[in-house]
Amino acid sequence: MPDIVIAFFALGLLAGVLKSDLKVPGSVYEILTILLMLSIGIKGGLALHADAASIELSQLLLVGALGLIIPLLVYPVLSYAVKLNPANAASIAAHYGSVSAGTFAVAWALAESAGMPLAPETTLFLVILELPAIILMLALYQHRDPNIEGSMAAIWIEALTSRGVILLIGGVLLGWAYGPEGLAPIEGVVVGGFKAFLSLFLLEMGLCTARVFQPLPWQHWRLIIFAALAPFPLAWLGLAVGWWLELPTGSVLVLAALTASASYIAAPAAIRAAIKKADIGLAMLASLGITFPINVLIHIPLLAAWLDK
Repeated sequence: MPDIVIAFFALGLLAGVLKSDLKVPGSVYEILTILLMLSIGIKGGLALHADAASIELSQLLLVGALGLIIPLLVYPVLSYAVKLNPANAASIAAHYGSVSAGTFAVAWALAESAGMPLAPETTLFLVILELPAIILMLALYQHRDPNIEGSMAAIWIEALTSRGVILLIGGVLLGWAYGPEGLAPIEGVVVGGFKAFLSLFLLEMGLCTARVFQPLPWQHWRLIIFAALAPFPLAWLGLAVGWWLELPTGSVLVLAALTASASYIAAPAAIRAAIKKADIGLAMLASLGITFPINVLIHIPLLAAWLDK
């Protein structure tokens, strides 16, 4: 049987395909997102509280470099093989260089369920990898088209103060500063409720995925093939770095899931504001409609089973 959180995603996807009237109210989804981001951050902060001395800056810098390497690898493929224009190639490269918090949470949940060890800095991988690709691709596109909206400084400020970044970093700092004793009054809800938040979040993600690819726009078949295949080679970048750094098995799984993922929250907001010529619908089709379900339903469970041997 698949992990329960994956079953919730499949349920939402099935409900969406069947055009059910099932829906998660927008206000509930916003609360779930806040609680999930805080829970991820606090769990990482608690691990740091227990073993912060083991973290090496060089490791974090190498992980952060993946956020620059991936979009540089993906951009030429999108330009020449998928045949996208510069605006859409930069947009989608930014989405694939950035990461998905939902995919991170699924990998973390599978690692915990399998009893795989997780390094204390694992949550920091999500924070570190969220922004570099977005900034790099916006800079690249600005070099090609000086009419990009806003300055790079303004884009940096907007990215660093986005809801997800604030909640993740804030959660890490709270968990690290207060530790288990200080967080005891809320630990049962915010930390213990992690899988419940994730399950309901994935239910909504399943519904969203069904809406994105119905009907499937076959005229973009090159992009569909790219989005279906890209997670598999990209995951090997995360695996290679994880093994090079001798990370514990759970952290290797999470890092591979991150490099295989594509952003559908942070990147769309930044690209929509800065690259007016980009079609965000294409990016959402690829990242949320194709790559996300393949990762959640097939790729990450297979990786988890393989690494857990």
